[in-house]
Amino acid sequence: MHTTPVPMSEISATEESDRLRSVAVALSLPLGVFGAHRFYVGKTGTGLLQLGTLGGLGLWWLYDLILIMSGEFRDAEGRRVSRWSRDDIAGGGTRADRQQLSLRMTEEMETMQNELRELEERVDFVERLLAKTRDVEQLKGGK
Repeated sequence: MHTTPVPMSEISATEESDRLRSVAVALSLPLGVFGAHRFYVGKTGTGLLQLGTLGGLGLWWLYDLILIMSGEFRDAEGRRVSRWSRDDIAGGGTRADRQQLSLRMTEEMETMQNELRELEERVDFVERLLAKTRDVEQLKGGK
């Protein structure tokens, strides 16, 4: 079964590959000049080219390594190889993960709002205290 490659213009920039960046790095470091990381992500054609040129005399291999480390390397379908492990949340995670994250963020926002209100009260108190001392000094100076 052969799949037709999808043009890069039709691929969403947010799609992530099911391939792991950690595996790509682990293959690229010792075997990168032979194109092992390209075979891993399904790019067999360029993997063979890299094998035949010894990673473009090391330059192509170094370029790929930088792309992999930065999370910009793409698999054969044009999806970014950006997750380090299977535990990383892909595409926002499951619905339960998103709900838990949303709940946690809501709690943090409420806490920050309460702290901001408290800070506002303290600033208001200090302003009233300063105004009161200013008034007292003006009364003493006026006598």
